[in-house]
Amino acid sequence: MIIAFHKPYGVLSQFTADGSPNRTLADFGFPKGVYPIGRLDADSEGLLLLSDEAGLNTRLLDPEQGHTRRYWVQVEQIPTQEALVNLSSGIIIQEYKTRPSRAWLLDPQPDIPSRIPPIRVRKTIPDCWIALELKEGKNRQVRKMTAAVGHPTLRLLRVQIGSLEIGTLAAGSWREVLPSERAQLFLSS
Repeated sequence: MIIAFHKPYGVLSQFTADGSPNRTLADFGFPKGVYPIGRLDADSEGLLLLSDEAGLNTRLLDPEQGHTRRYWVQVEQIPTQEALVNLSSGIIIQEYKTRPSRAWLLDPQPDIPSRIPPIRVRKTIPDCWIALELKEGKNRQVRKMTAAVGHPTLRLLRVQIGSLEIGTLAAGSWREVLPSERAQLFLSS
């Protein structure tokens, strides 16, 4: 079984709190025996897969397997084309060069419900949403990448893994991935 979950802000990608004040996956009524495939930080939102099948972590998330993860990232300022090219080319973060990716300005800008708590808003500093598509997922990589090109992340939402999109799944909701979606998930690159 594979489950698609829209992880809300402030939720850990694990079933135990380990002393953290954040909520855990145990609060969402998942079937017994499932575990998260990959992770999203507590302050990130969006598509998180869970499964009861061993081996899916490597099959879906290993960079050598070629499955992409798409993020919508609300950043400070409006990135220039040069900043987007730099993101796409690979950036050195903490002595590691990220793999090439795709980065673009979302046009039109998405209409995403506010989160609780809301992001900080500065009257004199604009913000915008960009899309970033990666085939790897180092710790806080998207945040480090956008900061490295001068556009700190304000909000981060994973919207797609492979061919599986979050679609209209509301924050805090989950559903079982259909067999037809599962087949497409493993065919995508």
